[in-house]
Amino acid sequence: MEQNNSEFHCVGCGACCRWEGIVRINDAEIADISNYLNINELEFIERYTRLAPDRRGLVLLDAPDGACCFLTPDNRCRIHPVKPRQCRDFPKTWSVPPELMARCKGGMRNEEWQGFGGGAP
Repeated sequence: MEQNNSEFHCVGCGACCRWEGIVRINDAEIADISNYLNINELEFIERYTRLAPDRRGLVLLDAPDGACCFLTPDNRCRIHPVKPRQCRDFPKTWSVPPELMARCKGGMRNEEWQGFGGGAP
């Protein structure tokens, strides 16, 4: 199925927040997230980030189970209103292998529901 990413419908399954990989954050995102969490930027950096593997900036930490450190137990983003662009752009700018996308319960909205992972709206 060809994807029209502008019509993607997220159902909040949290699969994309559990995939292997990194979430890069820039200075503006650090400022926005730390302000949202009501902590200073240095505290945010120390508590929630690490150096990227390529040493080109910071990335968000993973929780012990491999999920994003901001994913709550009920699959909600703790920083949703200020989440990084990389997260906001899912799946528009992502290049996701089909086997990973199959884990996603969201899908495209057309005449009828077409979920990637068998989910329902």
